[in-house]
Amino acid sequence: MKSKTHIQYGFVLVTAALIAATSAKAQSRLDEYIREGLNSNQSIKQQDFVLEKNVYALKEAKSMFGPEVTFSTTYTKADGGRTIEFPTGDLFNGVYSTLNKLTGSNAFPQLQNQHILLNPDNFYDAKFRTTLPILNAELIYNKRIKAQQVDLQKTEVQLYKRELVKEIKTAYYNYLKAVYATGIYESSLRLVEEGQRINTRLYDNSKVNRTVVLRSQNEVSRINASLTGAKKTAESARYYFNFLINRPLTDSILLDDITTLPALDQSLANNINGREELAKLRIAKDINGNLNGLAKSYIIPKLGTFIDLGSQAFDWKFNSQSRYYLLGVSLEWNLFSSGKNSYRVKQTIADREALASQTDYVQQQLLTELKVRQAAMQSAIAQYEAAQSQLKTSQTYYNDMVKLYKQGMAIYIELLDAQNQWIDAQLNANIALYDTWIAYTAIERANASFTIQQ
Repeated sequence: MKSKTHIQYGFVLVTAALIAATSAKAQSRLDEYIREGLNSNQSIKQQDFVLEKNVYALKEAKSMFGPEVTFSTTYTKADGGRTIEFPTGDLFNGVYSTLNKLTGSNAFPQLQNQHILLNPDNFYDAKFRTTLPILNAELIYNKRIKAQQVDLQKTEVQLYKRELVKEIKTAYYNYLKAVYATGIYESSLRLVEEGQRINTRLYDNSKVNRTVVLRSQNEVSRINASLTGAKKTAESARYYFNFLINRPLTDSILLDDITTLPALDQSLANNINGREELAKLRIAKDINGNLNGLAKSYIIPKLGTFIDLGSQAFDWKFNSQSRYYLLGVSLEWNLFSSGKNSYRVKQTIADREALASQTDYVQQQLLTELKVRQAAMQSAIAQYEAAQSQLKTSQTYYNDMVKLYKQGMAIYIELLDAQNQWIDAQLNANIALYDTWIAYTAIERANASFTIQQ
């Protein structure tokens, strides 16, 4: 006897372990679908491309602090225009003539007065210019803003993911609801078809009138129509679910065996600080602060340095005389701009006030949404409990009516009423169960409690 008890106890443990493993596997199916959807959804991919663009914009802003080397060259060919008159002959010819007489030679030639063209003719200037900012507040604020824009886009991607998770879970529960409703109608169809067969045989034996047979046929037609509608609903739900996770629309979906209510620990939390909408507003506030600093940066002078390494000469000559370097420091300070800068500062202050007002409004809006979702959850739980009670009562009532009908103590209309109540109770219990999970999913979205893998 003791051995038999141990065997039974061991069987219970193994059964419990198998049930737990099955439940864990079933739960992982939806998690796998969520991961698949997050990795393949086209909208999220588009947001990832925008994030990649912002990352490159940040790298560009950082690169502006480094040196920049450019190469430039100019060539000029000129004729005419302004000239300078230089009286070379008038200044030196008299002296040269005297020297020739004294030396008895023609060693000193006569010179012509010169007409020097101001525009350089057949002249080139080629150089490498290296510039480096030493102090530039605009670059500093620009880099900060670009970094915050990256954070803003990361939050936007996270927001898309959270909304997608909600849509995937809701679509999955709707599909489960439709599939199990189809199963209920299929079971009900077999039931009413069996009832039609029995009633037809009773009619053939003159045990019931023709009305009972006709009513049985009507019930078969009605359940058939409901079954067709349920199948179409399940088909549409499958299409939409596969669309969300970017799979072929007709792919099959593995089903979770959900028979209990979700845990209510997260549904009672009133914390909305994890919402990405508020995170975006906080980042926007930080960006506004840097925009304000950028608008005020005109009071800080810009300091930079440059060096030119090049060559310039006539007739494309390149030698030690044509090569040169030029080193310089530049300073730029905006002293007066007719109030343009102060107006920019005032614009950022107005934006800051608008952000503060928007943040208060969004906080109240999100908190209200959470309260509404929690109320919907409580209503869904109440509906579920009522549906479970109705299911037990209607099943008992139907079983009793079957016995009475077989004993000839109840008419077919009474049996049919009990049967319909039982079918409706099954459908209501199925709907109530998955509506509870859908309401829980809405709360997860409202308080951002679902953990999204980065």
